Amino acid sequence: MSEDRNTLAILLISEMLAADHAMRGRLSRVLPKGMEISHFSVLNHLGWQKGESSPARLAEKFGVTRGAMTNTLNKLEWAGYIHIRPDWDDARRKMVAISPAGLQARDTAIAAITPMINQVVEDLGEEQARAALPILREIRLKLG
Repeated sequence: MSEDRNTLAILLISEMLAADHAMRGRLSRVLPKGMEISHFSVLNHLGWQKGESSPARLAEKFGVTRGAMTNTLNKLEWAGYIHIRPDWDDARRKMVAISPAGLQARDTAIAAITPMINQVVEDLGEEQARAALPILREIRLKLG
């Protein structure tokens, strides 16, 4: 039984990694020129959140180091997609908010990826896509 469980675990992880790799490749090809998946992910999060976040919270949310998040935020700020300001309550911290240009870039990216994602859902079938969501969410929460 233990060997069967190990095989199942390896197959599950292999499929998730392969799906992640395929999705990242397809997303990279359809995102607007110069936008990386990490940029889109942060812009999308800030756009949905409709508020500010600290770089440390963003790093934690995305499971990356503070240095990696700082690098992403610097690129987004340089592009004019976010605003970074000092935290008025704690001068050692900064706060990040999406700019109007960032919202527009996020919307452009969503418009570019939507047909590709809709095709995946159509190929899977809506019922299978809906059934996969709770399982994928539970896996993500258990791994996070």
